[in-house]
Amino acid sequence: MILAALLALALPAQSDRTAILAFADAFDRAQLAQDERAMDAMIADDLVFIDGAGKRQGKKEFIAGWTSPGDRFDPVVLVDRQVVLLGNDAAVVNAETTLGGTSNGQRFASRIRFADTFRRVGGKWRAVHIQVTPIR
Repeated sequence: MILAALLALALPAQSDRTAILAFADAFDRAQLAQDERAMDAMIADDLVFIDGAGKRQGKKEFIAGWTSPGDRFDPVVLVDRQVVLLGNDAAVVNAETTLGGTSNGQRFASRIRFADTFRRVGGKWRAVHIQVTPIR
């Protein structure tokens, strides 16, 4: 009985999984909609962003990559999406997708796998680490 109670306190609740998925979905929508204000609010100021070339960047570069005036993004379908809960206040959400759209009038499409790490700070979820891996 005591062990069950301790496990219930130690393990993240299903409501945490639901909350992190809702945040991850909103974060994806903000990116595709090029909503700079929403991304700014959802991303920690000390974000670590590892781009598809393996370069470490930050919040400013991440947002700039989504808000170029000549870019438009297609809706995405997430494949093999996984949620790894890291306690009650952190989680990694990863999936594979094809990111497509137009850039300066030219079509593009890239298959990627991404891992977004979110942490709850002051009661609000924030993206704290993002890594993108191209799939060749």
